Amino acid sequence: MTDFAGKNILVLGGSRGIGAAIVRRFAGRGAKVAFTYAGSQDAAEALAAETGSEPVQADSADRGQLISTVSARGALDVIVINAGTLVMGDPLTLDPDAVDRMININVRAPYHAAVEAARAMKDNGRIIVIGSVNGDRMPFAGGAAYALSKSAIQGMVRGLARDFGDRGITVNAIQPGPTDSEMNPSDGPMAATMHSFMAIKRHARGEEIAELAAFLAGPHGAMITGSMQTIDGGFGA
Repeated sequence: MTDFAGKNILVLGGSRGIGAAIVRRFAGRGAKVAFTYAGSQDAAEALAAETGSEPVQADSADRGQLISTVSARGALDVIVINAGTLVMGDPLTLDPDAVDRMININVRAPYHAAVEAARAMKDNGRIIVIGSVNGDRMPFAGGAAYALSKSAIQGMVRGLARDFGDRGITVNAIQPGPTDSEMNPSDGPMAATMHSFMAIKRHARGEEIAELAAFLAGPHGAMITGSMQTIDGGFGA
């Protein structure tokens, strides 16, 4: 297991689910971890007490607040951009303001956070964005806007990998499939439908996503950049 002792790591959207698993993974290996949260103060405080990490309240939809939060962490070794939201439904009736907010959080925020982090990031740093297999495949109706937001991450990652490659900074996306969380519980109403598309018919665990993030952030990930690392149990196969 990679030792992250002394590494300066920021996780955007770290209080619950995949983000919390990533915080635990890095903090458990000695990193100095800060994470943001929007509204889940109780969960954030509990995670901070458990892991010795630092919680920072910040709304990823607010560009100024987001940039200030990233800048305040100084020279990062790793940034993991996990904050995201989900809006699904008939595109003819979806609230356009809700769609725009999702695009702000899922697309604009990762771009601005990655660029701001790169300004002071140490050479050979790591930028990791949590995307979704729905950037590759949307097998049911109602997901057009969400899929749009996750496909946009793919182009961003490929472009920034070239922009920052001369400094040894890698930029990658992790694309989970169905993953057990409050937003998408493994026993939820959509579970059976999701599993029907999968080769391995279960939700992933947050710890499995976190382990992939740790691999990309460690020394063995030094030549992996501009890539989409899909971990979906065959959902998109």
